[in-house]
Amino acid sequence: MGLDIEKTDFTADDFSHFSSRLRTNLQALESVLARPGFGDGDLSFGAELELYIVDQQCRPLHINQEIIKQLNDPQLTLELNRYNLEYNFSPVLLKDNCFAATQNEALLAMEKINSCAAQWGGNVVPVGILPTLEQSDTGYHAMTKLPRFEALTKELTELRGGPFTIAIEGEDKLQLAIDDVTLEGANTSFQIHLRVPANEFADFYNAVQLVTPLVVAMAANSPTLFGHRLWQETRIPLFKQSIDCRPDDPLHPVPARVNFGNNWIRESAFELFAEAALLYRPLLPVCSAEDPMAVVRSGGTPQLQELRLHQGSIWLWNRPVYDPVNGGHLRIEMRALPAGPSIVDMMANAALAIGLAKLLQANIKQLLPAIPFTYCTANFYRAAQKGLAAELFWPSPQQSQPEYKSVAEILRNLLPEVPAQLAAMGFMETDFQPLLQVIEERLSTGQNGAQWQLRKLAELRKDMHKREALIAMFQQYQKNSAANLPVAKWK
Repeated sequence: MGLDIEKTDFTADDFSHFSSRLRTNLQALESVLARPGFGDGDLSFGAELELYIVDQQCRPLHINQEIIKQLNDPQLTLELNRYNLEYNFSPVLLKDNCFAATQNEALLAMEKINSCAAQWGGNVVPVGILPTLEQSDTGYHAMTKLPRFEALTKELTELRGGPFTIAIEGEDKLQLAIDDVTLEGANTSFQIHLRVPANEFADFYNAVQLVTPLVVAMAANSPTLFGHRLWQETRIPLFKQSIDCRPDDPLHPVPARVNFGNNWIRESAFELFAEAALLYRPLLPVCSAEDPMAVVRSGGTPQLQELRLHQGSIWLWNRPVYDPVNGGHLRIEMRALPAGPSIVDMMANAALAIGLAKLLQANIKQLLPAIPFTYCTANFYRAAQKGLAAELFWPSPQQSQPEYKSVAEILRNLLPEVPAQLAAMGFMETDFQPLLQVIEERLSTGQNGAQWQLRKLAELRKDMHKREALIAMFQQYQKNSAANLPVAKWK
């Protein structure tokens, strides 16, 4: 998905050829997924963390390419805007204390990046949206100059045929129009990768979709943009709107490229890959020389570069991943969770998401008829808007009909059963139990990252102007985050 490309201009023939290649890729994928035992093996956990680079005045610092060049670390990659970086963690088997291993790797990586950034007076911070970001920090001047980003921006802008409109309403309102897609770079996330057996993919993926609103409400950490108090997890509407290339036509049939999905899946991951390939127009028509069907016929595992590249330009909040390494496997990439507040908070969010999904997987076929997919989608946006105050439409095998329940009530009922589910998957109890305690404390205090930011900002505004208060709040945020203190314990 992060394939480097050199071209930024494409012809109609390029798109036509690429679309043909996509269909061949789908045919090859269907054959590979039908192989007995495809993707069998020990389950593994991986993650990606997107970071802001800021200076000592809490302003975005445009040095991502300088850091990349100096550190020369293959796990560190560039993001759309010059003040963002992404770190890709080493995959770890569940049985090898994957949460602790990833947390230690994150702390070491942050230390290394900060040592490098210090020569420019900067440091990196995990936060969903930088509270001190200003509208002048977006625009073409802020974009990382790479052919991939140039081509994506060009194609999305041409498809849109006009400015991208942002309209988000919370305690305050934000309405603006922008001529490029760089506002997408305001969003930074902690993305979870979980290897899933192919024969369990449909049920587990549906369970992940069902529980994602719960975890988003618990993890919310993006309550402001340009000083406006908006949704608890403002990333959710902002990401969708900032690259929504559909024309302003209420009858336009194709869903946004950033979306929660179109339905529950019925049988396999193939449905999601086929939908992506056949429903959405390609943006980066770069073809490989591989003959995927010849590879399949020879018993090999095709790379399917075109399909993987295309998947990278459709941003489902929970995205299927095909990986051809070592005979191939499937993963679910959970993309809805924000970066921050601290590393331990992010690991706790991961443990919660996976444990809840495993818990509901067993009864998912009985639960889904009681919650049409549109209701789950509404849950997702309601959780992003209201956070821990959200009430969600929730199914239960013990009730004749689903009803609206608070996030806190749902989680209090489910959390006691999560440890057994994680243990059954192969996670180590000593690895996940401290993280579930972080979740329990967050639930009892009602304080996630978004709530802390808003409360601290309100306190500081009694004596400061808005801009001063935002800076002072974020300075305290940085100290707490750097200490790896769970947000429930932040004063």
